[in-house]
Amino acid sequence: MYPALDLITLTEPLSPISEAYRTLRMNLQFASLDRPWHTLLLASPGPEGNKSITLANLAVTLAQVEQRVIMVDSDLRHPSLHEIFGLPNEVGLSTMLADAGAIEHPPLQETQVAGLRLLTSGPLPARPPDLLSSKRMEQVIQALRADADAVLFDAPPVMAVTDAAILASRVDAVLLLVTAGETKREQAQAAVQRLQRVHARLLGAVLTNASREAASHEYYEG
Repeated sequence: MYPALDLITLTEPLSPISEAYRTLRMNLQFASLDRPWHTLLLASPGPEGNKSITLANLAVTLAQVEQRVIMVDSDLRHPSLHEIFGLPNEVGLSTMLADAGAIEHPPLQETQVAGLRLLTSGPLPARPPDLLSSKRMEQVIQALRADADAVLFDAPPVMAVTDAAILASRVDAVLLLVTAGETKREQAQAAVQRLQRVHARLLGAVLTNASREAASHEYYEG
C-alpha cells in the first residue's frame, strides 16, 4: 500500500500538488529540447525530508506519459525509496557495484506504476564515496541508461557528504530542491557552488513545502 501523503500523484491525481508535479515534468522536458538528458540527479543542500518523496512523485508522472523510468536510490547511507514504494531492499545498487555480473542483469524491481522500476540501495557499504566514484559506477549508469528513457538518482545532501557531488559529475543533469521554511539561502548558494565545481549541469531549482493554500490559489486564479 502506498503511503497517501508520499505518492500524492497516485492518491490525489487531480490535486493542485499533482498538477505542480506535471508542470515540473513539462518544464524538464522543455529543458531537454536543445540538450537532452537521460540521467538526472535530484539533490538538496541539507537533510530536507521531502527530496526522496519529490523524486518518487516526479518519477510517477514521467511514467504516466509512457516513459520507461528507473529510480535509483544512490543514497547509500540513509535510503528511503524502498520504503516509499513498499519494496524489499536485500539487493540493489551496492550489489551491482560489488558484482560485475549484476551489471548485465540489474536487480530492478517493478512498482505498481506501469513503466516505473526501482533500483534500491541494497546493503549499505562502509565507504559510499569510493563506490560511487569507481569505474564500476560509470558502467552501472550506462547500463541503466540503455534500459530506460529517464533514470532518476537520489543521493545524500550536497553539503553533508561528497556523494551527491560525485554523482552530479557523472549524470546528464541536476535538479536542486530547496524547502520553504527549512533551506537557508546560504545553504542553497553553497550547494550550487559545490555542484559548479564539479561542472554539473544544473537545470534549476524546485521549491517544495509551500503551503497548500498558496498552491491552490495559484492553480485556480493564476
